[in-house]
Amino acid sequence: MASYDEKYGTATTAYAEQPAENMSAGRYFATRLSTLKPPMHKVANPFTLLRMLNKQQWLFFLIGFLGWSWDAFDFFTVSLTTTPLATTFGVSVTDVTWGITLVLMFRSVGSVLFGIAADRYGRRWPFVVNMVLFIVLELATGFCNTYQQFLAVRALYGVAMGGLYGNAAATALEDCPEAARGIISGMLQQGYAFGYLLATVFSRALVNTTSYTWRPLYWFGACPPILLIIFRLCLPETQAYIERSEVRHATGHLTGTFIAEGKVALKRHWILLSYLVLLMAGFNFMSHGSQDLYPTMLTNEYGFSANEVTITQVVANLGAMSGGTVIGYCSSIFGRRFSIIFISIIGGAILYPYTFVGSESVIAAAYFEQFCVQGAWGVIPIHLMELSPGSFRTFVVGTAYQLGNLVSSASSTIESTIGERFPLAPLKDGSKVTQRYNYGLVICIFMGCVYAYVIALTLLGPEYLGHSFRVAADHDLEEVAGHDAVARVLHTDEPVHRDTDSSDDGHGVDKARAVGAEVV
Repeated sequence: MASYDEKYGTATTAYAEQPAENMSAGRYFATRLSTLKPPMHKVANPFTLLRMLNKQQWLFFLIGFLGWSWDAFDFFTVSLTTTPLATTFGVSVTDVTWGITLVLMFRSVGSVLFGIAADRYGRRWPFVVNMVLFIVLELATGFCNTYQQFLAVRALYGVAMGGLYGNAAATALEDCPEAARGIISGMLQQGYAFGYLLATVFSRALVNTTSYTWRPLYWFGACPPILLIIFRLCLPETQAYIERSEVRHATGHLTGTFIAEGKVALKRHWILLSYLVLLMAGFNFMSHGSQDLYPTMLTNEYGFSANEVTITQVVANLGAMSGGTVIGYCSSIFGRRFSIIFISIIGGAILYPYTFVGSESVIAAAYFEQFCVQGAWGVIPIHLMELSPGSFRTFVVGTAYQLGNLVSSASSTIESTIGERFPLAPLKDGSKVTQRYNYGLVICIFMGCVYAYVIALTLLGPEYLGHSFRVAADHDLEEVAGHDAVARVLHTDEPVHRDTDSSDDGHGVDKARAVGAEVV
C-alpha cells in the first residue's frame, strides 16, 4: 500500500532531535551549547520548496494566513481609531485603550476554549465559529453608543481573537511537506503584519470620511469573514487530524481517549509547556516593546509628522514580512534555535540607530530592526508545532502564544512610564507647550534586556527540528489508544516505536518509523 507520505503528498524526513527521556537535568543543560551547532541541512531553493505543496496544502495555508491576517486587522482597528472613539464616548484616549487591554486579557480564554475544541472536534468548525464571532462582534462594535457597551464587546472579541492563532497554525502547517515547513512558517506568521497594513490602508479610506466617523471601519471589518467561512467550509479537515481521529474512533471511546491523551500529555510534558509560555512571553515583549511606543517616540521625541510616521511604519512592516519569510526558510538549514539566537543578536546590534536616529534615515533602521524581530517570530509557528504534544497541538500553540501575550501586554505602559523619568526640553508652539521624553533611550534599553532574555531562554530550550506530525510518531496517543488501534489506522502490524540514537554529547535522536516512510 502507499505510505502516508505518498498518499497525502507529505515529505517525511524525520530527524527530530530530542533529549533522551532518561537524560538527567544536569546532562540536558550540559548539551545546550553542543546541540546549538547548525545542522547545515541541504534545503532546496525557496521556489522549489513552495512547489512541493500540492493544491490542498496551499489552500490550507491560504485559509490559515487569511484568517490570521483578518484577526490582526480587527485587533488594530481600535488602536487606529482611539481619538474618534474617545470623542464619541466622551472619554480620554487612555480610557479607550482599555478596550485593547481587555482584548489582550481575554485572548487566553479563547485560546483554551477554541484550542481544546479544535483538537477534539477538528479544525474546520471552530474556525467557522471564530469567524461568525468576528462578524457579530465587529458589527456590534460599530453600533456601540456608550463606553460601557464598547468595553463589553471588545472583551468578548478578545475571546474570539484568542481562539484563532493555534487553529490557523495547525491548519497551515500540519500537512505541509517537512522540507517546506520553515519558509511556510515564516510566511504564515507575517499574516499579522499584513493585517496591520490592511488596517492602516482601510483606516485612511474609511475613518472620518463620512458622517459616521469611525464606524464604517468596523462595519467593513465584518464583511471579509463571510468569505472566509465559505472558503473554510469548502475545505476538508487536515489529513493529520483525520488520521488522529481515526485512531480515537478505533478505540470505541472517542471522548474518553481524548481526555486520557490530555492527562498523559500534562504528566509527560508539563515542564515543556511551562517553558513555551515563558518563551512566548519573551517573544511578545520583543514585538510589543519594539512597536507599540515607537510611533509615539517618532512624533514626541523627533517631531515626525503623521505622514512621516505612517511611511516609517509601513516600511517597517515590509521589513517584518521579509524577515519572517527569510529567517523561517533559513531555520530549516541552520536549525530553529540557532536561527532565533542569531537574528536576535543582529536585532540587538541595530537598536541604537533604530532608537537614536532622529531624521528620515531612521526608515532604514526601522526596516532592518523589524526584519530581525519578525525574522525571529517567523520561526515560532513551526517551532511551537514541533515542540507541542500531538494530541493537543492547537491548544498548546494557541495558549502558549496568548499567555505570553498576556504577560507582555504592559510593554507600552512600562516603556512610557519609565520614559517620563527622562524628560527632554519641551516643544513650544506659541502658547502651546508639549512635554517631550527620551523614549528612544528607554526602548533601546528595554529591548536590549528582552533580546538577552530571548537568547538565553532559546539557548536553554529544546528543539525538535523535523519532528513528524504523524500518529506513528505520537507515543502519547499510542500509550492511551494502544498499539492495535494505531496499527489498524496505519494498516500495518509493525510496532510503532522510537529509536533513540545517543550522540557523543548524549543528545538523543528520535526517529519515528512506519511502513513506507524512510527515516533518516
